[in-house]
Amino acid sequence: MEQAVIKDPASRPARRPFAPDEHVDWGKSVAFFLVHLTGLLAFLTGVSWAALAMCFFMYYIRMFAITGVYHRYFSHRTYKTSRFFQFVLAFWGASCGQKGPLWWAAHHRHHHKYSDTDEDIHSPILRGFWWSHVGWILCNKYEATETEAVKDLTIYPELLWINKYHGVATLMLAAGIYYFGAFLGHAYPGLHTNGLQMIAWGFFTSTVLLYHGTFFINSLMHIIGKKRFETGDYSKNSMILALITMGEGWHNNHHRYPYAEPQGIYWWEIDVSHYILKIFSGFGLVWDIKMHPPEILEEARRADQKMAVG
Repeated sequence: MEQAVIKDPASRPARRPFAPDEHVDWGKSVAFFLVHLTGLLAFLTGVSWAALAMCFFMYYIRMFAITGVYHRYFSHRTYKTSRFFQFVLAFWGASCGQKGPLWWAAHHRHHHKYSDTDEDIHSPILRGFWWSHVGWILCNKYEATETEAVKDLTIYPELLWINKYHGVATLMLAAGIYYFGAFLGHAYPGLHTNGLQMIAWGFFTSTVLLYHGTFFINSLMHIIGKKRFETGDYSKNSMILALITMGEGWHNNHHRYPYAEPQGIYWWEIDVSHYILKIFSGFGLVWDIKMHPPEILEEARRADQKMAVG
């Protein structure tokens, strides 16, 4: 993965002005904002332990689909899997409501190539928090999938289908959660839940949390945290963001060596997505997980010693 080069990473560059075609398309963004508004249903449906458990479960199981699948597999190809399980992973990722796997991977590869330079489409350093967090996603300019950046993925017609009809997985998940809540309400009335409550918490609220948990990596991880490696950009590490995103908070580590599947380097750098992929590998679902080479581990050790001293 080609890395961006900034001549003087110690000095923050000036904000880059937006191009005439870089603006939020409010009309086409209605669905995105409706998800947020519909999440307010949770205040009307009440709450139950079953609904909260579903919210928590659906947040983390789909956060893994973003971090462990869209990011570490489709964007960086840091492990291998079968064609069938690749399809399963892609469908799982599409249920997150963050567009298709090829669209996601293409834009992320672009970010690594031009990180925190004028060409980076969501650098908070050059574009500000709002744009890097969500503005660029709602801009028509970046609606299309840059297929040239993901030629290794376009050879699979089933991935092209999921990328084009990514909303199918999201709608199927929403319907499944609703009917599961309706079933629980009928079969186990002591749980005090129903279909409307379950979809409000388990789908809409968890999706809003998932959106912003993911987007914080773009908008915050080049601003807050600690920098271990000199990477030519402003990427940083944060334990808090790592816990929220199942390991993605070790962002500076990742920008130093994006070829490795784990984002954490030491055992105490918690990376739940990596642990799940190791479990998958134990069942033979994935294999050839790429790890950090010895020279990167040694570089990290020297960097940490330098930080401790001075």
